[in-house]
Amino acid sequence: MRNLERTKLLRQALEKDKGILRLAPTWVPRQLLAPGGRLKLDRRDLYAFGADRGGIEERWLASTINADNGPGTPADEGLSYIVIDGKKAILLKEAIGLEGEAILGKEIMEKYGGWDVLAKFFDISGAIPHHLHQSDEQVKPLGKRGKPEAYYFSQQLNLVENRFPYTFFGLQPGTTKEDIKRCLKRWNEGDNGILTYCQAYKLQPGTGWFVPPCILHAPGSLVTYEIQGPSDVLAMFQSMAEGRPIPRDVLVHDIPEDRHYDLDFIVDLIDWPGNLDEHFKEGHYRRPMPVANTKAEGYQENWIAYDTDDIFSARELTVFSDRSGF
Repeated sequence: MRNLERTKLLRQALEKDKGILRLAPTWVPRQLLAPGGRLKLDRRDLYAFGADRGGIEERWLASTINADNGPGTPADEGLSYIVIDGKKAILLKEAIGLEGEAILGKEIMEKYGGWDVLAKFFDISGAIPHHLHQSDEQVKPLGKRGKPEAYYFSQQLNLVENRFPYTFFGLQPGTTKEDIKRCLKRWNEGDNGILTYCQAYKLQPGTGWFVPPCILHAPGSLVTYEIQGPSDVLAMFQSMAEGRPIPRDVLVHDIPEDRHYDLDFIVDLIDWPGNLDEHFKEGHYRRPMPVANTKAEGYQENWIAYDTDDIFSARELTVFSDRSGF
């Protein structure tokens, strides 16, 4: 379909549905962990992309970002499709390139040039291994973007907490670069012991966290709404999870090739003051903040991602059971 035809189709869809674009679900598999089974996906479809590609643990929302799942990743994995007349008609990313001002508004297009954020739900049975996401500066030589992120644990989706409702954040005060280098040297010797230098926090449904780039973290097993930067970069620092070895490639996937065995370079990816902060929870834990007192009107709207260095924000809207959202 030519751009002129796509533009016409988009304009018709926007007019017909009063500015609302309907998107097909965007499911993303991951290889390292088992899916939690709480994303309202038929359990027979949890490995719909093939067991070799991993279980479906994530649903990406209004995504213009490609998933980076290594060799064999389909070119459109992670990207959202607009559905018109019951069919996948055009990628949201392509639509914004054609009609960005109509979809996002002139101000957003002039400031960001597109939809410069990614939101998703992820759902795992255990815990994600300890890792960090690099900053813009660290991955710019690779032509990639950094990845700040914020989490929120919906009460409605976490009636079952699964196996490990805790998250490790940062490093215990007193941890040194030599401690972490010793862990990385032991990568192929089984569990490299990095979690012995970390602090775990019990996750509470109805709360969240802000995680800037370069902060080590190992998310737990609650269903998580995540809003993040437009990127899928990471550096894995834990060599085994739940008895399963993790390939060292996941440590160095987003590191320049000539630095793959440079442990000084790798440990310097860590924001050391941020990770060793004795008051880490005080600066990163987020409780919902009401936007306004609207209970009498039949709904409640809360800020759930805020104080994020103006990178992104998010709200949760709850319509009470005796009211309608339409």
